[in-house]
Amino acid sequence: MIPLNTNLQYLVNIAQKPERIGIGLMSGTSLDGLDIALCRFAGSGLQTEFELLKFITIPYNDHFKDEVRQVFAKRSADMEKLCLLNAYIGNFHAELILQALDQWGIKTIEVDFIASHGQTVYHAPARAHGLVNYPNSTLQIGDGDHIAVKTGILTISDFRQKHIAAGGEGAPLALYGDAILGSKKGENRILLNMGGIANLTWLPGDDLSGIICTDIGPGNTLIDAATKKYFNKPYDEDARIAYLGTINTALLDALLDNPFFWADLPKTTGPELFNLAYVEQAQQRSDTTNISPADLITTLSAFTATGIAAFINKYLPGEDIKLFASGGGASNPFIIEQLQKALPALVIADTRALGIDPDAKEAILFALLGNEALIGSPLKIGDNPAVLMGKFSFAG
Repeated sequence: MIPLNTNLQYLVNIAQKPERIGIGLMSGTSLDGLDIALCRFAGSGLQTEFELLKFITIPYNDHFKDEVRQVFAKRSADMEKLCLLNAYIGNFHAELILQALDQWGIKTIEVDFIASHGQTVYHAPARAHGLVNYPNSTLQIGDGDHIAVKTGILTISDFRQKHIAAGGEGAPLALYGDAILGSKKGENRILLNMGGIANLTWLPGDDLSGIICTDIGPGNTLIDAATKKYFNKPYDEDARIAYLGTINTALLDALLDNPFFWADLPKTTGPELFNLAYVEQAQQRSDTTNISPADLITTLSAFTATGIAAFINKYLPGEDIKLFASGGGASNPFIIEQLQKALPALVIADTRALGIDPDAKEAILFALLGNEALIGSPLKIGDNPAVLMGKFSFAG
């Protein structure tokens, strides 16, 4: 028998371990910082056993944010800058991983793999770009080889491309983690994630073939952008600004008037559509360009909640449903209150009730996808592609 090379033998050794320690990385569209989740896994698929060992968000400095924003969600960007950032972000994320491991007192040799989402810079589903003969597309940068070499840890990255290659839109990928970690036989659940974009997974307790996973619309992306522009703050902490203002119904109606909201499911979106230019256009159409900044933040917060509630009322009616929220929006009391008013029959909690830190959920998801890439089998969930995702980068 021809012996395997060192890298392939390493994969075999990991796959044969009863448990694996993996790091999941998430860097979202809000550019708040890098979420780093250290997880323990045993098994795979619906038999996965999971434990969150450590979690930290390391905030990004202004320089990093400014660098990424030069290419983020822009139809035209400097190609040299994009090329440089691919390596730069990979190296920078590796530095933050090593910083977190040092803080936790954990050696790199104790970690079996890193699963990195990368930094989304552009998301272009066919329904949005409308170009004949061009497929769905998305781009995440932060090269996995740079992470692997700098940390010395096997790195799995670029998960979304396989989803697209198999006929999906590259998002949302939450359904795989939600089905594996969040479903419960006999209980109808909605797992709602409110990051920059809001997405949810519908988990009917007795029929996982009926799972729905889709983007809904803005989560925090518009609130954060407007808060930065008008109040020079990265986000509306504890909805303090939202509680100062009043919902402007004319503007709210204009914000909701977009074909995305009645497009077929599943669907994806991003800040390429929902950005400050979108808000300004809605203000012009509704003659609300002179409303106060506080009223604008309040209305944008209501926009997030109203879009989510309208979707649930249309597609997931019923009373025996529990909703578990995660992401930054789960910590926004104004949004949660608006959701509860619009969905009085639902029991709303955050994902801590499932044993999942709501801030860590997306980083945990990618650690889970890394574990699946290593030892899992393609899992058919609803109409989504049954594929294992991720590209392998070895440390040597």
